[in-house]
Amino acid sequence: MTTLTIAFNHTNTDQAYPTGTWVTVTAGTDYLIFTNGSAAVADGQAIPSSFQLSSAGMVLTGVQQIVPHYIFANVGGNILNECYLMGSGNKRYVLAFVFSGATTSEPVLEAWDNTSMNSFNDVSLGSGTPSNSWLHGIQTTSGLPGASWTGSPLAGSSNGNFLWLNNQNGALSGAGTLYCQLQMIIPSTQTAGGAETPILVCKYTTT
Repeated sequence: MTTLTIAFNHTNTDQAYPTGTWVTVTAGTDYLIFTNGSAAVADGQAIPSSFQLSSAGMVLTGVQQIVPHYIFANVGGNILNECYLMGSGNKRYVLAFVFSGATTSEPVLEAWDNTSMNSFNDVSLGSGTPSNSWLHGIQTTSGLPGASWTGSPLAGSSNGNFLWLNNQNGALSGAGTLYCQLQMIIPSTQTAGGAETPILVCKYTTT
């Protein structure tokens, strides 16, 4: 049966998996922190407390902001690792989805607010309106995302609000690696802070 390994580029060099340093994500345990950054919430630091996370949160200014730092929490290793290329930059090899063999459907990436994958009511996911989601993504399997890329707002499974990781070219005929780029865009209209834990899900079928 085909298995999936998810990894992120832990360097400042835009190069394909597995060249360079890629860190494997433990699905269901590790998590991604969208943060303004601080001394405690930075690459190489221990898993932060909720207070440290709050202190490193974005400061709402009444103007649209793109979150500057994307940091994976390696829970088992009790360490933070920054995904340096993730964000608004024109970078291709950021988040890798490594398949050991063929699939029977094209892999997709979705965002939800619970593990049952039946709602997307988090404020950061558009409060139930997918087009208003702050989380934007774009597949980069087929090439660079482009300068000042916007991508698709991710929330749920409606058309236009998830990513076809193989650029709508269908299921994989054999082992292969697919890529995407993500960024979190906070709208100028957001006035209240908070803490949320949206869930990213890669779906595919296999025999």
